Amino acid sequence: TKENKSILWFDEIGIKDVSLVWGKNASLWEMYTNLTKKWVKIPNGFAITAHAYFNLLEETGARKHMLKILGKLDTKNIKNLMIAGEKARALIMNLKFPEHLENDIRFAYRELATSYGVEHLSVAVRSSATAEDLPDASFAWQQESYLNIRGEEDLLIACKKCFASLFTNRAISYRHEKGFDDFKVGLSIVVQKMVRSDLASSGV
Repeated sequence: TKENKSILWFDEIGIKDVSLVWGKNASLWEMYTNLTKKWVKIPNGFAITAHAYFNLLEETGARKHMLKILGKLDTKNIKNLMIAGEKARALIMNLKFPEHLENDIRFAYRELATSYGVEHLSVAVRSSATAEDLPDASFAWQQESYLNIRGEEDLLIACKKCFASLFTNRAISYRHEKGFDDFKVGLSIVVQKMVRSDLASSGV
């Protein structure tokens, strides 16, 4: 089922799948599905789902270690927040992706690259957090995005950086201030063919 997939392509995502891929990916699905029929060239791509993120924390044991890092955090103590944030991000960056997740990401990238006839396709790798733009809170711009990523290895690193950006000092502090559980806010990642802005129109 969709709920148990690590990868969902744009043409697989519906507006009802917001909880799996959140607003950014769901909006891209709307654009890709509706505008391509009208000859608007929306670059194809895929989503690494929030399910993949939560599974990553569980399968690697990172969630348990993260609880120790953030469990008794006082976000008003700036030094304490900085130390905890640095440890949390380092934990994510040093994780080894489970083999099935790494293979899924590699295979999806190869498939996307092949569809455009390019071996090392340039892609945008963009965070889509599962708590963005709520009525009482806005998490926009708190997580990282990376442009012109080429090749499988660089893609995997960019994905880790996106996941790690859930634990910037600002993001941690804001969640605590708004009463959000650090481990109920997930992250989906958009991987989409880059637009040549010198030849066409691109947007953020």
